[in-house]
Amino acid sequence: MQYLRYQWEPFLSYGQLFEVEKNKIVYRQGEAGRGIYYLKSGEIKVTLLSDKGDERIINMVPPGMLFGEHGVHGEPYLTSGATTCASRIYFFSDEAVAAITKEHPHAAGIYTDSLIYKFRTLAEIIAHLDSPVEQQMAFYLLKLVQENGNASMNQTAFSKYIGTSRITVNKIIQKWKQKGYIELHKREIVIKDFDKIRAIAQNPNDA
Repeated sequence: MQYLRYQWEPFLSYGQLFEVEKNKIVYRQGEAGRGIYYLKSGEIKVTLLSDKGDERIINMVPPGMLFGEHGVHGEPYLTSGATTCASRIYFFSDEAVAAITKEHPHAAGIYTDSLIYKFRTLAEIIAHLDSPVEQQMAFYLLKLVQENGNASMNQTAFSKYIGTSRITVNKIIQKWKQKGYIELHKREIVIKDFDKIRAIAQNPNDA
């Protein structure tokens, strides 16, 4: 994912900049798409609403990334995106995206790569839905660190990431902490033993 960050930066002049407060919905699942977004600063929480009405976090978008890529040409947004802190967001309408790709043909590849990455992330989430909770936690923790450089997320948010209770998440986090796999610094979970967390992500019996 790191190779995708900041690649859209040269085209920001085509977009509209918005200052968005914490906990504001940027786009909502099921709404007709109006265009795509780029996160200049802040953080975006991407969630998926199941048929049963359960909300699940499926991605945390760091600065320098496109998001809401599926909302082009009036297509419905497949997920919802909301700010987790005050954020600066660029919006690109369909017309703006068309102008960018016409004048900078390589931009189409950047957009496509980002869209493919998001679909792959969604597929990974679905593939892990039936995995044991501890295995899911290890997988998502590694994913957060790989994408954002850290795992800055409170346990309530992490429980929504996994689709389980906060109590269950806390129990596993405390277990990992006692075994020296991780450390906790305020909101951030710091991995101390990557090999062990990777092993759990592949086989929960290694915990």
